[in-house]
Parts: sequence; structure tokens; C-alpha cells
Amino acid sequence: MSRFFSDKFKTLKPYIPGEQPKSDALSPLGLPYIKLNTNESPYPPPPGVISAVSKKELELQRLYPNPEGALLVSKLAKHYGVLPENIMIGNGSDELLAFSFLAFFTGSRGGVLFPDITYGFYPVYAELFDVPYTALPLGDDFTVNINDYIGSGKNIVLANPNAPTGIALCASDIEKIAKSNQNQIVLIDEAYVDFGAESAVSLISKYDNLLVIHTYSKARSMAGARLAYAIASAPIISDLMKIKYSINSYNVNRLAQTMGAAALDEDLYYKEKQTQIIKTRKYTMSELEKFGFIMTDSKANFIFAKHPSLSGDELYIKLKARGILIRHWNKPRIADYVRITIGTKEQMDALISEIREILR
Repeated sequence: MSRFFSDKFKTLKPYIPGEQPKSDALSPLGLPYIKLNTNESPYPPPPGVISAVSKKELELQRLYPNPEGALLVSKLAKHYGVLPENIMIGNGSDELLAFSFLAFFTGSRGGVLFPDITYGFYPVYAELFDVPYTALPLGDDFTVNINDYIGSGKNIVLANPNAPTGIALCASDIEKIAKSNQNQIVLIDEAYVDFGAESAVSLISKYDNLLVIHTYSKARSMAGARLAYAIASAPIISDLMKIKYSINSYNVNRLAQTMGAAALDEDLYYKEKQTQIIKTRKYTMSELEKFGFIMTDSKANFIFAKHPSLSGDELYIKLKARGILIRHWNKPRIADYVRITIGTKEQMDALISEIREILR
């Protein structure tokens, strides 16, 4: 820490992303790592997305991108049956979350509620932007008690499915929360919704306080493009745009916009891959149950699991030594758990094989 760093941020605990080994990094076994720690898709973007990055498009990189992503926004609006003024694109969902915290939870808006075990950026943004917040405990089974949020009179942020648990609320529960807090923002972070959960997007037309954020990083195989979008009433989107134009006018680059628009023409490909990931998740959970693992009912592209005779930290360390990366947090209530991204069937078989040897 330099002597110039603001006193305001000296105690700030930043979000720590999952390990990202260099592309040529080798595990202790001398082989490339199997990466099951950051919930990326194991499948590449479809050919139509890759071919959209043409020579002509690369030559156009000398020009700034459309600041509002007009083409992509228009296609997203058509895809979801809303108007373009109901959508805003962002540089990953983290940026849109940051804009939302600034726009709706600071100052006289009076803070926010979210679960105590959830996506790690929520408390970071609250601390960074001086937002008062309350982290409400999940149940012993890691489920969200919707009664904690119904009629709370507070702004609310919920990841659905939740991370790192993978447990999802149904759309009717989201509606109860939005309906009972109509003078507050209800933000639903749907990064993992495509793997078996219900989306709240259809509720946008009914509730002008509802804000839904989606990402291209998971189901659309574009984590490296850093692309996401918010769907909400036109006034909410207008507020977010004001924050954007006060920070970074050209926040989404040309290539990301081009690839994002092309991806919307590839629904069949993505649905096939989503189905495959769900199938592989079910298979992996079944195999881990044979070893005695306890798991949540995940509706995401990852598994949240623990073993009665093996700590989360021990499993993480032993798998890393064998060339497989998973995610572990040394935090209260979840220290015995690990989060395992669903990869290809071959990758999950390698994981299962190594866990079998570790347990021996």
C-alpha cells in the first residue's frame, strides 16, 4: 500500500477472483490444468460467433464502438420481447452491478439487503460506495428465506441461482419480493439462470422496480469478451445510462458487441450445450454421492459439495497437486465445501478418478 492511498479505502477487502493460470502453465504433473474453478463454459462459442470477427471488423477497431451498442441492444430487445429502452449493455455483469449500487443504493436511498453467503462482489461494492447493507443469513440448508425480504422496505440484491450454492428461487417467489417492495429496487443477478432456473425477465413489464442482469460469460461461452446486459423499466435503464456516461462512455468494445449480436442467432447451439452441461452435472453429482459427498440442489453450471471425512481446503489442495483446479473459501459455514465447475464429461471423469484416489 502506498503512502498516497486514500484513508477511505485502506480497510477495503477487494473481491478475489478464481485462479487463472497462464495458458501455457503446467500442473505439478507436467500437464495443463483442468480448470473447474471459475464457472466458464467448457465449450467454445459457436462458429457463427467466431466468424463474426472478420478482417473487416478487425480493421474497424481503429474506431470507437457505438456507445450504446445499438445493434446488440436492438437484437436483445427483440430476443426478449421488450423495447430497446429496456436494455443496457455493460462490460461484464460486475460493471452493471457497480453502476446499480451507485445509482440506486447510495445516499438517501438507504442501503441494501442480500444473503450472507452469496456472490462476493456485493459486500465489496457496498463497502466501496459507502452503502449501508445487511447480510441476511441463509437457512441451514443454504436456502433463501423469502420472508426475510418480503415487505422489507429495503433495496434487495439476489443472485438467482445463488452463488456459490447453486440454489434457485422460483419466479413466483421473486414476484412476491418485487410486489411487496415497490418503492425499492429489487435486483436479480441471473448469471446462472440458463442451467435450470426460472428467469424473472417476464416480470419486468409488471414491476417497474425490478432490475435483471444477465451475462454472456456462462451459458454463452464468452467470459473473455466481458459482456453483459441489464433488463428493466425504461426509467431504471435511463438512470444506469447516466451513471455509465459519468464513468466510461465507450464501456463495451466493438468486438464484444459484434460477437454478442452474432450469438443471438445461435440459440440452438447454446441450448444443446446447456442441456449437455445439465446432463453432466447430474452425472457428476450421482458419482460424487457414491463417495459420500453432500451437495446442494444446484441449478447452475457448478456443484457445491462437501465430504464428511475431507475438509474443503484439503480437497482443494490435493486436487490442485493432481492438476485440477476447484474453488474453496475459508469462510464460516462454507469452509468444508468446495465449488466445482461443470466441465466436459471427460473433465468430470478425470475429477471423479482423482477424488477416488484421494479418498483411498
